[in-house]
Amino acid sequence: MVSLLAVLLLVMSACKREAIDRGEVDPNNINNVVNDNFNLSIFNTVLKVSRQDLILKEKGPFTLLAPSDAAFSGTFSNPQAVATADRNTVARIAYYHMLDGRYELNKLPFKFNQELRSRGGKLYLTRWLKGADTVITINGARLLAKNIPASNGLVQVMNRVLTPYLHEKLGNALAAESTATLFYEAMLSSGLLETINGTGPYTILAPDNGAMMAMGYTSVAQISKTDPEVLKRLVSYHIIRDRRFVYDYILGTENATVTTQNMLNGGAITIKLIADSSQPGGFGGVTVRGTDNTSDISIVKQDILTGNGVLHIIGGVLKSGI
Repeated sequence: MVSLLAVLLLVMSACKREAIDRGEVDPNNINNVVNDNFNLSIFNTVLKVSRQDLILKEKGPFTLLAPSDAAFSGTFSNPQAVATADRNTVARIAYYHMLDGRYELNKLPFKFNQELRSRGGKLYLTRWLKGADTVITINGARLLAKNIPASNGLVQVMNRVLTPYLHEKLGNALAAESTATLFYEAMLSSGLLETINGTGPYTILAPDNGAMMAMGYTSVAQISKTDPEVLKRLVSYHIIRDRRFVYDYILGTENATVTTQNMLNGGAITIKLIADSSQPGGFGGVTVRGTDNTSDISIVKQDILTGNGVLHIIGGVLKSGI
């Protein structure tokens, strides 16, 4: 399968060169801009395997959110890995990173989480000042290179593959996370599932199963028999009444490295920025801590977008004296 893909790509490349020589192909369309950028080889293959490259030959205009090769490190290790991946998964990634229309992202307002829509669903763009820099994020992922021109649109290079939009409701997204089944049961038994499935937006910091077990919640059956008021106090300290991607905190803290976030139960947690060694003076993530926690808690899976909010999976339970 891999060798077949390699041969196919070589044949297509040779045909493209011949067509350009005959004046039949526009060498400056989005496909060719991506194809000629060595740092976008994996996403280039995603477009070909999903056949979305055929769409990008059209007049458009289109805006393509192209994850760099480094951004694919947790998804596909190289272009050949795309060939053996599930085709539906590859197609969802392609759709979610394609927008109809020409979006010069640096000309959008200075505002948090402005809604855009790709072929695969909703996106949320933030344009904000951080020190002397203007930073643009989409679903919390940073823009690395903006407005690369093509004859039928623009290419925007991202530092992360955006997780395709799969769930309208936070409750459904939480239910789908196999590492957070105990917290989902706590949410259900507390009576707050209806709340997080409401209009929102909400953000959930959901402890993983290991964290819940460390707190003594060892099984779904045990949690279902626990006093709902006890569970409600626990769960409500993990819900934010707002849409908050991880990078929103990095942009919103200005010159500080620590900030606070109010939670649904009326208490607050501490958010601490994590320095990024690859960016002198920059930050790449955050930790969280409740008022009664003795150590910071890491976010182990971030920025899962739903129709009414954002879900993060954390490696500990937030503790509050309230």
